[in-house]
Amino acid sequence: MSLDAFVKHSKAQPEPVATSQEIRDRSSTFVANIFKCTSEEEARSCIRHLRRVTHGAKPASHEISAWRCMVLKKEHSGLMGPEDFEVRSGSEDDGEKWAGGKVLKAMVSLAVIDAVVVVSRWYGGTMLGPVRFAHIETCALEVCQAFKQQEELDECISILSSLDITLAQLRTELDSLSPDADASKIKAAVYPVWTISDLAKAKRLVKARENAIKSVTTLIEQRRLKNG
Repeated sequence: MSLDAFVKHSKAQPEPVATSQEIRDRSSTFVANIFKCTSEEEARSCIRHLRRVTHGAKPASHEISAWRCMVLKKEHSGLMGPEDFEVRSGSEDDGEKWAGGKVLKAMVSLAVIDAVVVVSRWYGGTMLGPVRFAHIETCALEVCQAFKQQEELDECISILSSLDITLAQLRTELDSLSPDADASKIKAAVYPVWTISDLAKAKRLVKARENAIKSVTTLIEQRRLKNG
């Protein structure tokens, strides 16, 4: 299959959650990408896409990879809870001996799960020695940290959406207890596509919503007492 046919007929293309800064050392270049995946099969699909499509025009000398996925244990249904699942991991050096283990080590150190990290190296003609492993780990750690921050951001947005619904319901109840009150209502927010840089803002909004819920709950209790 030609590259054009592969791109045209393949499924939705994998998109990296994060890409590291490039590290250049004596004409060699290192850069990492991290993708979401839930199985080794999905991990390998991401690796193939990076190699054949993203880097198709300029193939990397090595596509060093590692993955960690939470999967259902063999002969388990998943109905028994966390005990039915286990983390399965793997790595590939792609010609850079021991490098896959360095990438996996970075993932384990930050408890990254359901992801695959690929560190691409373009060899510049000069042997770097052991420092190449430091570059590989640095790139891998950068995208792993970004992945964890993105997970935290996604969780904050999910919590915000839930808190917005709760707050709207409470304010509706407050209005029903005092029909003449001009209580402002909160509309269901449609949050933008936030980036990792918005994480602190999202955390502040979660705290603000929680405080608002406490305040409105207190007002409801006071109105109920007043109304007898």
